[in-house]
Amino acid sequence: MANPVQIEVQIEAGHNSVAEDRLRSIVERIERLEEERKAIGGDIKDIYAEAKSAGFDVKVLRQLIRERRDEPAAVEERETLLDLYRRALGQLVGTPLADAAMERP
Repeated sequence: MANPVQIEVQIEAGHNSVAEDRLRSIVERIERLEEERKAIGGDIKDIYAEAKSAGFDVKVLRQLIRERRDEPAAVEERETLLDLYRRALGQLVGTPLADAAMERP
């Protein structure tokens, strides 16, 4: 791969050089992908709106999707830390310890 100085010299040397064509191609491909990303983002936004109108909590849905993207070990570690932090702050509701305490007579 040519270094930036070589490419710059090629662009300056010839008006329709190979480097200009390659640069134009790269820029146009990036622009097309940016447009596709924008369209996909709009589609995703529409689906979240659909979920909200169906009664789903969008924040929870986004969290669920993030968790599904992560490795199971990372999700488990995050949940363990969250549980530990809740216990440290006295927020035991929804933790295994609190659930066990609620089951006791």
